Amino acid sequence: MSMSDHHSKASAFVADESLNALIDLHASSVDTLRGFQKMAEKNEPSFRPIVEQFCALHTRQVARLDVMVREMGGIPDADGSFMGTVNRAVVTLRAVFDTVDTHLMGRIRDGEKTVLAAFDRSLRASLPQGHVLALSHMRAELSALLNQATYLD
Repeated sequence: MSMSDHHSKASAFVADESLNALIDLHASSVDTLRGFQKMAEKNEPSFRPIVEQFCALHTRQVARLDVMVREMGGIPDADGSFMGTVNRAVVTLRAVFDTVDTHLMGRIRDGEKTVLAAFDRSLRASLPQGHVLALSHMRAELSALLNQATYLD
């Protein structure tokens, strides 16, 4: 194997790893968006504004991540992950017995930590500079909204 063949394979591996990190971030964001959409169906009126803010943020971010994945040659999964489906089922089941309100802030924080960790993995990957800047901005937006929502506890 020549040096250029080795470099070519190493570059392909890095590109695949970077694309996979971005696809995982997209899936986590879709999962979180779907969870908030379920919460929006039934929640306390006082909690509705924060749920709507998270929905709006994740809607914008999922759309941008979709474009980024496609620009890198990937195919984003609009349905999210299997665990996202399970989490939506849990929110739906809870809504049958209770309202979705500030008692779920802990779960929301945990879910958003998963998304923030996916942002961090993507930011450590070898992505185009424009993607890195966009991801940094999106992560900062999410962190700011999460910090704002902390006051609901």
